[in-house]
Amino acid sequence: MANTTATLHELVPLLFVDDISHSVAFYVDQLGFEMKLKWEPEGKLSWCRLERGNTALMLQLACLNEDGTAEERCTGISLFFNCDDAQKIYEELLSKGLSLEPPCVAFYGMNQLFLKDPDGYELCFQNQVEPH
Repeated sequence: MANTTATLHELVPLLFVDDISHSVAFYVDQLGFEMKLKWEPEGKLSWCRLERGNTALMLQLACLNEDGTAEERCTGISLFFNCDDAQKIYEELLSKGLSLEPPCVAFYGMNQLFLKDPDGYELCFQNQVEPH
């Protein structure tokens, strides 16, 4: 019997944001993402794809009538980025002026650094910790 299922290659979340320029500055200047694609109808940035390493996300300018408030959009949304070393990410972000709590190891063995983006989306950079 032939395999008829399609292969999935990537998951790229789309985050609706209130001020896309401010959000892009946060993700690019402070978190080290790079803008790879953008859509600028009438010369104004309305959507973009950002990448860092093997991760990507998209930002789109929110429309209050369609997309709700930032609080409504962010409720229940957390993005977890698996990385080599959350401590190194912490040090990198501190050097870029972010004020953060240091990463800590969760009971299930992940060293996790939590922060929120300008709209309130929760971000976590995490790495597996070797069992002792």
